[in-house]
Amino acid sequence: MSDRGGIRRHVLEGGDVSVAILNRGCITQDWQVPLRGTRVPVVLGYADPADYAHNPAYLGVIAGRVANRISGAAFTLDGQRYDLPANEAPNHIHGGPEGLHTRLWEMEADGARAVRLTLVSPHGEGGYPGRLDLTVTIRLEGDALTYDIRAVSDRPTLLNLAQHSYYSLGAETCRDFHVTLPASRHTPNDAARIPTGEIVPVTDRPFDFRNGRSIAEADPERQGLDMNFVLDRGQARVTGNGLVLEIETDQPCLQLYSGQHLNPLHPPLPGQSHAPFAGLCLEPQGYPNAVNTPGFPCPLVTPDHPYRQRTTVRIREQDAA
Repeated sequence: MSDRGGIRRHVLEGGDVSVAILNRGCITQDWQVPLRGTRVPVVLGYADPADYAHNPAYLGVIAGRVANRISGAAFTLDGQRYDLPANEAPNHIHGGPEGLHTRLWEMEADGARAVRLTLVSPHGEGGYPGRLDLTVTIRLEGDALTYDIRAVSDRPTLLNLAQHSYYSLGAETCRDFHVTLPASRHTPNDAARIPTGEIVPVTDRPFDFRNGRSIAEADPERQGLDMNFVLDRGQARVTGNGLVLEIETDQPCLQLYSGQHLNPLHPPLPGQSHAPFAGLCLEPQGYPNAVNTPGFPCPLVTPDHPYRQRTTVRIREQDAA
C-alpha cells in the first residue's frame, strides 16, 4: 500500500489480474486483465492519483450520498426541508461537490486480495441529515471484483450509492459493445435527465437490451444513452474487444451511461483515451430522485434499517472457460 500526500493506493492481485484502489472516494483506479497474451486496463482511470481531486466525470468512484439526480436540489423528510448544493443547476447530482467521492477514506488491507475502506460522514455533510458510518469492502476472487457496501445512520436519512466505473474493456470506444440487460421497464427522463415518475415498458424502444444489442444499434445518431433501467433480475452482460463483463447486483435498478460527455482532462492510464464514448458506465442503484417521486421506493436508511449493497463484476476473455 502506497501513500502520496494523504492519497493511499492499494493493489489487489490474483494471478494475472490486478486492481488498484484509491482511498479518495473508494476509487477503482485501474483494473488489469489478461487479453490475447498481454494485460490490458479495462476501466478508465487517471495515471496520477492526485488528479482525482478534480474528477467531474466521477471516474471509478462510489457516488453518493445519493447517486444520480435530486430535482430542485432539495427534498423533504419527516416534515423538514433539506436544501442541497445545485451542482448540476437547478438539480443536485451524485452527492454534490463535496460528496463521498471527494473524501479520503480510512483504508486497510483485509488479507491478500481485499481492502476495507471506512468513513464517518457527519450529520449535515453535503446538506443531508444523519451521521453515517460507512464501510466498503472490495474483494478480488479470480476474475470477480465484489463491492460490499454497508452503512448505519443515527437518524432517518437518504442513501443511494452507485459504483461508477467506466468500462473500456481495453477498447477505444464502447459503441461496439454488445449489451444484454434483463430489464423490461425503465424510468423515462425529462430534458434535465430527471425521471418523469413513469415506469414504462422498454418494448419497441431503442433501449430494449433484453435480447442484446450494441450501443451503436441503440444510438445510431451518437446522441448518447443515459437511462435508468428497472431490473427484472440483478444482472447485466457486456461483450466487446474479446472480453466479457458480467454484473450481479442486489440493487433494483441500473443506470446505463455511454460516456458521451467524456473529454480528455488529465493524463489517462497508458494506452487509454478519455474521448466521448471511451467507456460504458453500468451503475447499480436505487430509483433516481425517489424522494421527490411518488411511487418510487425511497432509499431511506434508519438506525433500525441499515444500508447494504453487494455488487460483483466479472471480466474475462470471451473464450475463457
